Amino acid sequence: MKYLLPVLLIVLTTCLVYLPAGALAQSPKPSIKDKTAGMDAYKGFFNFYWDAGEGKIWFEIDKLDQEFLYYSSLSSGVGSNDIGLDRGRLGDSRVMEFRRSGPKILFVEKNYGYRAVSDDAEERKAVAQAFAESVLWGFTVTAEEDDKVLVDASDFFLTDAIRVADMIKSARQGNFSVDKSRSAFYMPLTKNFPQNSEIEVTLTFTGGDAGDYLQSVSPDAGAVTVRQHHSFVRLPDNQYTPRELDPRAGYYGIEYMDFATPVDQPITKRFIVRHRLEKKDPSATMSDPVAPIVYYMDPGAPEPIRTALMEGAAWWNQAYEAAGYKNAFQVKLLPPDADPMDVRYNLIQWVHRSTRGWSYGSSIYDPRTGEILKGKVTLGSLRIRQDFLIAAGLVADYEAGKPVSQEMMDMSLQRIRQLAAHEVGHTLGLVHNYASSYNNRASVMDYPHPMVAIGKNGKLDLSQAYADGIGEWDKVAIAYGYQDFPEGMDEKEGLQQIIDGYIAKGLLFISDRDTRAAGGAHPIAHLWDNGTQAADELDRVMEVRKIALENFSEKKIPMGAPMATLEEVLVPVYMFHRYQVEAASKVLGGLYYTYAMRGDRQKVLEMVPADQQQKALEALLATLNPEALAIPEKVLALIPPYPLGYEENPREVFDSRTGITFDPIAAAEAAADFTLGFMLNPERATRMIDFHARNNRMPGFAELVDKLIAATWKAPEEKGYTGEIHRTVNQLVLDHLIALAADEAVSAEARSVATLKVEAIKAYLQSRASGGGDENYQGSVALVLSKIREYENNPESLELNQPVSVPDGSPIGAGEPYLWDKPVMHCGFKSFFK
Repeated sequence: MKYLLPVLLIVLTTCLVYLPAGALAQSPKPSIKDKTAGMDAYKGFFNFYWDAGEGKIWFEIDKLDQEFLYYSSLSSGVGSNDIGLDRGRLGDSRVMEFRRSGPKILFVEKNYGYRAVSDDAEERKAVAQAFAESVLWGFTVTAEEDDKVLVDASDFFLTDAIRVADMIKSARQGNFSVDKSRSAFYMPLTKNFPQNSEIEVTLTFTGGDAGDYLQSVSPDAGAVTVRQHHSFVRLPDNQYTPRELDPRAGYYGIEYMDFATPVDQPITKRFIVRHRLEKKDPSATMSDPVAPIVYYMDPGAPEPIRTALMEGAAWWNQAYEAAGYKNAFQVKLLPPDADPMDVRYNLIQWVHRSTRGWSYGSSIYDPRTGEILKGKVTLGSLRIRQDFLIAAGLVADYEAGKPVSQEMMDMSLQRIRQLAAHEVGHTLGLVHNYASSYNNRASVMDYPHPMVAIGKNGKLDLSQAYADGIGEWDKVAIAYGYQDFPEGMDEKEGLQQIIDGYIAKGLLFISDRDTRAAGGAHPIAHLWDNGTQAADELDRVMEVRKIALENFSEKKIPMGAPMATLEEVLVPVYMFHRYQVEAASKVLGGLYYTYAMRGDRQKVLEMVPADQQQKALEALLATLNPEALAIPEKVLALIPPYPLGYEENPREVFDSRTGITFDPIAAAEAAADFTLGFMLNPERATRMIDFHARNNRMPGFAELVDKLIAATWKAPEEKGYTGEIHRTVNQLVLDHLIALAADEAVSAEARSVATLKVEAIKAYLQSRASGGGDENYQGSVALVLSKIREYENNPESLELNQPVSVPDGSPIGAGEPYLWDKPVMHCGFKSFFK
């Protein structure tokens, strides 16, 4: 054995000596040509290769350390507006680059929220190193040649880039994740273009605890399959000039901190989001553009809707003409040989869902500058049906052998034109202007309620339900964003002239933050309202509603339709006043204000005069009158339970406390609770107390509650049907006051008033305890006194009755959800909402 070890060492050494040269070195990478031999090649912005045998995409990276744009989207959605995963939904735009480190390729998102706009490289470097970047993925080099590398990108593309699972979970529709065994590339929509590369995948999400929304739209709610799209886009050249954002101009924007800014200047820079548009002749009053802005209509929209959508979208050319452009904005039908995925095409897309829902105006834009590269409009196909339903409740007169009223279709198409203009406006960079109705419908960027006139003999007239054409505010906004100033003219001065001009004309601009809160203070910032005085319009709308209810009959549905479906037509008529109620409520404790800048001569703010507040209070109290809340008996006699094969949509009809039968008391409860929720809003209550303390001419919150109690609890007792409504409203008033008094998040001032008024109701009822009344009235008094005692003795454990909610209202014809986290506009900041 002592000789064996040396012999083995000699043998091993000899073997090592005679190994071929380089055998211990790493094998060289194959060339891209060799690796992709036999695969389908897709040539374009980034070349890639489809390996059908393995089901893989091999991605060729020839732009290392070069910036480009990346975003994800859904080309095939879930079909539920409530979940929000619609066909065409866009993810965030990201500035990316590929970086190599040995065999690794890192997919890096640049951080453009913090910059140093400076010629000093060290200054730029200091900022870049101070803030984090994000590596979204890591790839391994498989082949290479020259300055190009090849990576297997399949796992990356098959991830949940648009966060479908998170959105399902946040909508409380279950817990899901990608099932790779049921996911694959979708090659019909995987394409390549000179400016952009597009990869599409089919993703299946599996999980459990699927909610009602998901179950209603999925064949198998345990397996939800969508198609997700990945887009790689060439960034534009550096010839675009960003335009400064002005809060008075009505634009979405980008912002970043520039650490190269002198100390005496603001460090945060803000620029508007807009398309690139230049005059061929900047010195000419009217000039053709260097390149027009062209939007393409989805041919999948049916006629006559398609034509109406194209007409409405084309209204924007009126605004560009007012800004000095000829043929700058155009709308065309998407040609058969054009691909909607191509970044060169701004698209108006017609999307189907299981329920009516919001429409959206989204944009792909350069996060570095705000330049829009592609506008994307998503229009829900059921929206026009909702407008047609509203029109039917107002004027329909269905009879056998008689044509449908053209007035109904005309109103619906009017609304569709306005909707198209609204959503396209978002993709031009514009935000909502909810002061439009105050300025005689001056903007399509408002949410318009149908203006129903009362004609001769009390007949309802829909001919002017919606405005036709672009508004005066829209022309101002487009001028600010797109005006091309001639050489030698100071741009900042020119933009200020545009702002000064609209202020001088009396135009107003108020947007989302000031409009959507239930306790909002601005008396002219409303969704779905009309008129210059909210209280006057509420009185007028209540008269329209009264006429519509009096005229309501079985003729509101076609021959052969189940009588039960009359309720679906009745709901928007019965709640026709809902948005004007919200508008009138903002007059109470209201505050006029503007987005004033120092030196622009706008009035900064002013309390709403006391007489306007009193008028609004009287108009709101009138909506609580039992006669106004009662549905005519002849209408109630027409609505049976739903028949076999039909099922009511709970979002479109009133809840019932009477089982399967229509419940008129519940309908009244829902409408009354809606009004009271705005009147007794905690923020409004506190503001009224504050304003009254500073100016005793202003109505205080105590005065509001006193008048409310006088109009409900202290009003003469009613009998029968209206008596039950009266008692229901009384109970709601008490419940709202108790909730206000018991809520520790509410100001002490508002809670003290609410507490005092609960005691006042108690004292009033105790004084009338032996005052007679029928058994229903006596029972109501006994319940109220018991509830007050329970509140006084144990407020923490008191559980108030949950009132019936009104069926969904928005969207009645326009808009999008309010998303601060996105400019996708729907209606998105990063995703320009409804």
